[in-house]
Amino acid sequence: MTDASVPSPDTPQQVLAGLGDLTRRVRSAQRGAWFPLLLLGALTLGGILVSRFTFKVETVPCTATDPAAGTGCTLVTQGSPVYWPIGLALAYAATAFFYIRRSRNRGVGTPVRPYILTGIVLVGLVTATAIWSLRHGMPQPGEQLDFWGLRLDPTSGVAMFLHRLAGNAAAVGLPLLVLSWVERSRALLLLTAVYLAIELVPLTTGWSGIPFTSPWSAVPRFGVPGVLLLLGALGFGLAELSRRRDVS
Repeated sequence: MTDASVPSPDTPQQVLAGLGDLTRRVRSAQRGAWFPLLLLGALTLGGILVSRFTFKVETVPCTATDPAAGTGCTLVTQGSPVYWPIGLALAYAATAFFYIRRSRNRGVGTPVRPYILTGIVLVGLVTATAIWSLRHGMPQPGEQLDFWGLRLDPTSGVAMFLHRLAGNAAAVGLPLLVLSWVERSRALLLLTAVYLAIELVPLTTGWSGIPFTSPWSAVPRFGVPGVLLLLGALGFGLAELSRRRDVS
């Protein structure tokens, strides 16, 4: 009777190490943050052109509560009420299609549903907030801003913060926080934190040298976060190419 050598079973440490390596590979295959960042960056920069072609300057009577009462006040309006809701909805739909197609091609699941649902819900809330605030038309100089029943001075710090929060900070930044959690990406979390800081912390007026009466006054407002998102898309895209080369 001859003795046959039987391979020894893996130790628990080896099994756990193998599972950990498999988990990292699956997460790497599921990641694709460069695509939504690319769409959101392009959409943000597109807001510059939309603001340029919808720019309008009017001289309106100042109200009695305004310090300049009795003289004409300059009212600047720009932007389209449908650009951001439709653009963001299409961006989230395209992102869902991208992740689902990638998961089928690579044979792995996609955890992107929380990101898509969060984005769509917040876009709906932001749109509803804008409609509520402007249901009586654009507030004239000196008039209070109606924010879900709160009567706020448009020039106050609270009103300006809520205005920024109820914009791209909520419709773009908060869903990106969810995506960074879904993809377990610290780099995306850091990028999102920088993006939210740019959106929520107002920059000094006129820092770019472009006056608010210029048709291109939206360049600093959309240019800085738009470029940041595109640079993030480039960085994540290059990182994904590097991982593919390492695997191959």
